[in-house]
Amino acid sequence: MSKTMKQLTAEFGVTRQAIMRKMDDNFRSKYVSKVHSNGASRLIISDDGYKLLKQHFLSSNKAVSNENVSYNNHVTHDSVTNTAMELLEKQLVEKDNQIEKLQQSLSEAHKLLSQQQQLNLSASRQNELLLDTTTNNAPSQDDRPLQNDHTDVLEPTGDHYKGVENKTPKKGLFSWLRR
Repeated sequence: MSKTMKQLTAEFGVTRQAIMRKMDDNFRSKYVSKVHSNGASRLIISDDGYKLLKQHFLSSNKAVSNENVSYNNHVTHDSVTNTAMELLEKQLVEKDNQIEKLQQSLSEAHKLLSQQQQLNLSASRQNELLLDTTTNNAPSQDDRPLQNDHTDVLEPTGDHYKGVENKTPKKGLFSWLRR
C-alpha cells in the first residue's frame, strides 16, 4: 500500500525534509509518483520505496532513540561537567594570580617613576643653584618661586580684579541692523 509524505513523517517521527534528503533522483524515479488532487500535488511513495525508507529510519531511530538511555549517561555527563568546572576553577585561580603579579609590578613601576621624577626635580634645582652661584648674582625672588609662592591658584592676582566682575553686554551678529 503506497503512502503519502504526511503519513511517512507521522510514522517515522521525522520531518519532511529528512525524508526528502534520503530521496535521491534514482529513488524518486523508481518509487515516487506525483498525484494531483483538489488543486494540490502530493508525493506518493510506493510499497518498495516505503520499505526502504522504513528500514533506514527505523534503524537510525533506534540508534538515536532516547528510550534506552540509562542513568549512567547522566552520571557521565555530571562527571564531565564537574571535570570541566574544576578545570575552569583552576584557570580562574591562575588568572587571579597573574592579575595580582601584574598589579604588583605596576605598583613598583609607579614607585620607580615617582622616585625618578623626584630625582630629576632635585637635580634641576641643584643645577639652578649652581648656575646662580657661578654668575655671582644673588638670587632674586623670581629665581626662587617655590620659597615665596604663597598664592593660591584659584585666587585671582593683579590689580585688575576687585571682587566684582564687570560684564559687558554681548552684541549679537546682527546688532548693526538695529542702529
